[in-house]
Amino acid sequence: MKLKAKKSSIKMPKNAFVFSVAKGALVAVCVSLVLVLLFAFLLKFTNIPESTIKPVNQVIKGLSILIGVFVGLRKSKELGLVSGLLIGFIYTIVAFVIFSILGGVFAFDLTFLTDILFGAVMGAICGIICVNLKKSTN
Repeated sequence: MKLKAKKSSIKMPKNAFVFSVAKGALVAVCVSLVLVLLFAFLLKFTNIPESTIKPVNQVIKGLSILIGVFVGLRKSKELGLVSGLLIGFIYTIVAFVIFSILGGVFAFDLTFLTDILFGAVMGAICGIICVNLKKSTN
């Protein structure tokens, strides 16, 4: 007599979903603030050319989203694409507002739209990876 293992179809409660997305976006913003501050100190005390600022900022955004998604979805085993997409999207908007306030300039342009797209796609990819890594380790 063989026992078959049942696949779990546990659904994430709505408030847990919202909490994990908010937590991931907040962690991503905090990581981004710390990394931008460290990069600013590095720029101030070294002779790094200004041409490196944009690529490094993109790396900082990607790394922040990656860390935010992994922290936000730490306990989640489903909805990686949607959760990650929302974390990336919310992070991008919140980071835009914060850095615009710090810089004193709000520029709604094509760059902002591409940043939103980049953040959402990066978050979705990280969410898929995060959830599937957990499924394969269990």
